[in-house]
Amino acid sequence: MIAATDRAGKYMFYRVVVIAAVLMAGFALPASAELRIDITRGTVEPLPVAITDFVGQSRGEQEFGRDIAGVIAADLERSGLFQPIDKRSFIQSSQALSTLPRFGDWRVINAQALVQGRTQLVSDGRLRVEFRLWDVFAEQQMVGLAFFTTPDNWRRVAHIVADAIYKRVTGENGYFDTRIVYISESGPLDQRRKRLAIMDQDGKNHRFLTDGGTLVLTPRFSPTLQEITYLSYYGNKPRVYVFNIDSGRQEVLGEFPGMTFAPRFSADGKSVIMSMAKDGNSEIYTMNLGTRVVKRLTNHSGIDTSPSYSPDGKQIVFNSDRGGSQQLYVMGANGGSAKRISHGKGRYATPVWSPRGDLVAFTKFTGGRFYIGVMYPDGSGERLLAEDFLVEAPTWAPNGRVLMFFRQQPSKEDGSGGGSRLFSIDLTGENEREVVTPEDASDPAWSPLIP
Repeated sequence: MIAATDRAGKYMFYRVVVIAAVLMAGFALPASAELRIDITRGTVEPLPVAITDFVGQSRGEQEFGRDIAGVIAADLERSGLFQPIDKRSFIQSSQALSTLPRFGDWRVINAQALVQGRTQLVSDGRLRVEFRLWDVFAEQQMVGLAFFTTPDNWRRVAHIVADAIYKRVTGENGYFDTRIVYISESGPLDQRRKRLAIMDQDGKNHRFLTDGGTLVLTPRFSPTLQEITYLSYYGNKPRVYVFNIDSGRQEVLGEFPGMTFAPRFSADGKSVIMSMAKDGNSEIYTMNLGTRVVKRLTNHSGIDTSPSYSPDGKQIVFNSDRGGSQQLYVMGANGGSAKRISHGKGRYATPVWSPRGDLVAFTKFTGGRFYIGVMYPDGSGERLLAEDFLVEAPTWAPNGRVLMFFRQQPSKEDGSGGGSRLFSIDLTGENEREVVTPEDASDPAWSPLIP
């Protein structure tokens, strides 16, 4: 499914149909070692890849082809694992590739992988897009797919192709066909206008979902992608809303006077978990979205907050000062005893379980600086990936290999400055990229892959 907007500003969804599992090249394939990037080894050298403009007969088809190739190249380059080769160095033209690649021409410019494609506007008004990925040194096709969709959805097709290339070469699922919801901020620091906004993971197809009439905070995606929870202050009372992306409707989940962060969904999307302060003490609760029954999970004199489910729904990670300082703890999904997992210097906050289940991301404050880091769920293997005056709110890409967060700069004595921007970073900590937004941005949340 892909999101677009109708004239009323609501979100509609269009399907991208895969019409062929494999486009075969029709010739014998030589035996050779498979082209592969091992992303489990930490920092790797980017793979040189040639991405040609997708060919078409009409001018419109050719424009689609150039645009699609550009998005694919940008997605792969931004991952830090691929290095698109300058098109000016290509020897064989895109049109000549309509038969077979002259692999020697591509080896000369050190291309290890080659992407070619074709676009066609068919008689019923749909756009047909096909692509092939070639292993240049082995001289064999690695994957070939074709799609039908509406012409307006060409950008999503490009993301899907980039995901297919990423998966074929790395063995891991891609994350390019996804959305980011976040808080867009504007105005002076003492009168900030905060709006809920949504965009593609590369910052394109940007839309505002709220008008800024009320303060909104901490959006979260549901595991089914169709819904977002967020916290909004109405009449100085914090309310949690559920926003349906498909219909554009929003409803009040409830009024929660002691809440400072929006709830997070459970893995099955049937309940949400939250922290609320009652009688001056913050505890963790769950709410069944069907029955609206609220259940308390913690009962401690310390402050328990920022809970996040493990992807299998069996455990919860949260932060608490029950041990004297703000640290991370893990407990069962039904509550009970909690085990501390953070043991480094400083204070830990906003833990988020990886979609893979193998890591927990967190924010850390120590030595007057903020950090974004990850650790294993048992507390071992702590690594710090990003630091600054303020970095906060990590959120995972659905493949569990990339994080997004926001970075805020200090304000000046006259009250100016203090802007905040979104950044992504991979698990090596080496590939940090800004995600450009129209205004200041904070509190990002990464969607699952779009179905």
